[in-house]
Amino acid sequence: MFIATENVATIAIVLFALGILGWGYYRARAFGKLGILAWLQSAILMVPWLVFFGLFAAGIYLNIVGVLFLLVISTGIYIFLGKKLRAASQDGELRSRLEAMLKSSPDAGDPDKVASPVTTEAGVNTTLPPLKIPEIVPIPAETLKSIQGIFGVDTFFATETIPYQDGVIFNGNLRGDAEKVHSRLSTSLQERLGDRYRLFLLPNQDDKPVVIVLPSTNDPKPATTNQKILAAILFVITIISCLETGALLQSIDLFTTPQSFLQTLPIGSGIIAILLAHEIGHQVMAKRHQVRWSWPFFIPTLQIGSFGALNRFESVLPNRTVLFDVALAGPAAGGLLSLAMLIIGLLLSHPGSMFQVPSEFFKGSILVGTLARVVLGNSIHNPIVDVNPLTIIGWLGLVITAINLLPAGSLDGGRIVQAIYGRKIASRTMIATLAVLAIASLANPLALYWAIVILFLQRNLERPSLNELTEPDDARAALALLALFLMIATLLPLTPGLAGRLGIGT
Repeated sequence: MFIATENVATIAIVLFALGILGWGYYRARAFGKLGILAWLQSAILMVPWLVFFGLFAAGIYLNIVGVLFLLVISTGIYIFLGKKLRAASQDGELRSRLEAMLKSSPDAGDPDKVASPVTTEAGVNTTLPPLKIPEIVPIPAETLKSIQGIFGVDTFFATETIPYQDGVIFNGNLRGDAEKVHSRLSTSLQERLGDRYRLFLLPNQDDKPVVIVLPSTNDPKPATTNQKILAAILFVITIISCLETGALLQSIDLFTTPQSFLQTLPIGSGIIAILLAHEIGHQVMAKRHQVRWSWPFFIPTLQIGSFGALNRFESVLPNRTVLFDVALAGPAAGGLLSLAMLIIGLLLSHPGSMFQVPSEFFKGSILVGTLARVVLGNSIHNPIVDVNPLTIIGWLGLVITAINLLPAGSLDGGRIVQAIYGRKIASRTMIATLAVLAIASLANPLALYWAIVILFLQRNLERPSLNELTEPDDARAALALLALFLMIATLLPLTPGLAGRLGIGT
């Protein structure tokens, strides 16, 4: 029975990984050669990790040199495929085919939608469809007329005008590349009305492009003074909780022995450094894309120091690529620092190191357990393993990073999924994540706590960007898959059978 359970778990993991690759291939086929090359780029980044964990499941243990070799080979193939992809994108026949697909429309040739000539305010003759204008529009008539003048048959063929909040929706047909059309329409709108309005290019419920124009007064507002004070208070409490986490790990009671404060500093400071690296990553990428990012509202907890921080964008995002870059930058910075601390801590570990932990400690994470087996070797067989403090700090940092990469709501993981796959998929993954956390809470109360935080504070998706139609490139899609894969590898514990094959505690 035990062996059967082990085999089922191993097969399930393999099928899950193959399912992700198969789904990506299915989506890529529709785009021909370009799509297949882009899919191969995504797949090649996952192959080293699949080989790594697959060999472990088979009882074959790679050392650090072998892992680095796999990563170097993977990077080389990725760069080679990138060159092929760029060369293919310059192919005239492929480009013509894509342009033909973009220009095609289900309404082409419809006799009921005949264009009528209109002269814009700029004095340029263009062709616009007959718009169905309601009797009451929430914006002035002259302003509406100026907005209607930005459309044309070579950009967005507007067919209907619908009031929406304090703005207006234009239904119609997209006549070109979404990014170029949005840029032209936004530039024209700004030339006519300045910064008074924002133009959004979005899919409707039927996934057909629509244009929504809203006043700029609806833009996200910067944090108030009271909110900044709250953020500062939460940061101070988080510093205390990180120090208390360090005290708990060393069996120190700071309340009865405050003189032991200095002993908690190394671990507490390490956790704080990872949290700050995460937030600095967000801020640097937001500044690079010229969008405003709020102060972090840290969530303290005694178990691991902090669950991370809640943040929000304080400006409208231009596109989904910016959403992805800012969302990923934080976990990338904090995760890389955590991984470096973990590996360095394992390398520095030796008999007599500061911490003595049960080998069961390494069964709580596939990623940490396999790395420990690679670096520590046969030492992992012992019931008690001596480890350097950096090992503990690195693992805690990876857990914090992985929690924030859960694909739910406005967590970093939710934003990443929304940026790559769109709002519909992001809504579904949030429901799935909450269901998984509810099940996991039966074994770990922390999962229930985090599910409640998501449900009440982070369940809403990020606001739509100005251009929701243009998807991030395939390199970013590959990084998204890699980030989600490593999140699962960090949070998913080793099965008893796989832990036995690794020799953990045996």
